[in-house]
Amino acid sequence: MNGTADICNHCRNMIREKEKGMKMSRHISTGPSSFIPENEIIGAMPLNDSTVMFLDEEFSGRMDNLTQVMGLHPHYLQAFLRCHYYLLRMDGPLPLHYRHYIAIMAAARHQCSTLVCQHVQEFEQIGVCSDWLRGLEFCPQRLRNLNEINKILAHRPWLITKQHIQALVKTGEHSWSLAELVHAVVLLAHFHALASFVFGSGVNPDPEVTEVNGVTDDICPPAMAGLCTCHLTNSNQGNRNPLRNPDTGSELEALMERMKRLLEEREDDDASEEEMFTRFEKEKKESLLVVSAGFDEEVVPPSPVARFVDDPSFGYQDFARHGEDNPPTFKAQDYTWEDHGFSLVNRLYSDIGHLLDDKFRTACDLTYYNMASHEGVDTSMLRRALFNYVHCMYGIRYDDYDYGEVNQLLERNLKVYIKTVTCYPERTTRRMYESYWHQFRHSEKVHVNLLLMEARMQAELLYALRAITHYMT
Repeated sequence: MNGTADICNHCRNMIREKEKGMKMSRHISTGPSSFIPENEIIGAMPLNDSTVMFLDEEFSGRMDNLTQVMGLHPHYLQAFLRCHYYLLRMDGPLPLHYRHYIAIMAAARHQCSTLVCQHVQEFEQIGVCSDWLRGLEFCPQRLRNLNEINKILAHRPWLITKQHIQALVKTGEHSWSLAELVHAVVLLAHFHALASFVFGSGVNPDPEVTEVNGVTDDICPPAMAGLCTCHLTNSNQGNRNPLRNPDTGSELEALMERMKRLLEEREDDDASEEEMFTRFEKEKKESLLVVSAGFDEEVVPPSPVARFVDDPSFGYQDFARHGEDNPPTFKAQDYTWEDHGFSLVNRLYSDIGHLLDDKFRTACDLTYYNMASHEGVDTSMLRRALFNYVHCMYGIRYDDYDYGEVNQLLERNLKVYIKTVTCYPERTTRRMYESYWHQFRHSEKVHVNLLLMEARMQAELLYALRAITHYMT
């Protein structure tokens, strides 16, 4: 790499800190994840027979790095693969090459070259319209018209309105049907959220993604050519948690004690509706103070996937910003996934609602009744806090949830990690991953990422589907 023009913000800040004695490793990460030791993934619980059969039938038995990391939770993996496969390969409103191109556009918003390269290769194998891979200006106007909702859904989904929907379905020869648009919106949300999982879990690029017809190599250079400094520092060969400190045992015990106390207080807490709203507003405003250390507002320099990004300077901004007129809070009871979103997507894109619902429920209900070394633990309170905190950052409020629990259950380092993975996943580092829950298993941290991914996807879908509903009524 020559100069700072070719490196990411994280590496630029590391260079600035060099005089402070920061040592940069030169290990290159191997295995499915740069955060998780390879033997912990390979030694995970085996997949069930139905998942193995599905992989054999639909993916020729190949397990890419993403599948292997997600395979730490086989029950969820099965729900994910069925939905993922249906979106990309089964009968639906959009042709196959459109689906993979939309996946590329979505993943590129977060510079997720792992996903971009994978779907560039899938697109090439279809064997049509290869010129589109030269960049957005070479794809049809109809696809370019998705740029606006792609960037809004990826970074500030609360801004989407029925006017955005109208602009897409009433554009003459370039118009989208509502069924096609729902398919596209689900694909965009799916791959935005999947980019969060890839970065949050340190999923490594697949070595199998190689040059096809000369285009993939241009976008996805050979292993070393495209590596930034942050890849070089994310080796998974070191100690499990080098940031471990003597207080990590007491950290776990304190968390369990807080969970126990909150459970007892629930029975006596008779907070008014006004008090519950105040607690939400407090948590929403406090989320403004959660900032990834060492990052400024600079735009990340161009990367090989930049050709698929329109308006790269458009990024995440906090829902509630100091001194500004903020959009109204999304009241979850007024437009829920269960009562509104599910039926709309199922009506316009047959069966996808069932597959999405199964995926959401599996991630949220998944439990092994343990926390680190403790067994027989009810983790539902913690799982809901993680899910609802993501929605809180996106301005979505559940009136039956006490947001005071979030501050009790989620430590600051975990909040920084959640906000980074959810809102600007390309900034996620191994240091962030290791900075919270030092006593927990890697599989438990992957479960956190599953919850963050599904919470983010559902938030994007709620805003988009509400806008479509408003357009239709």
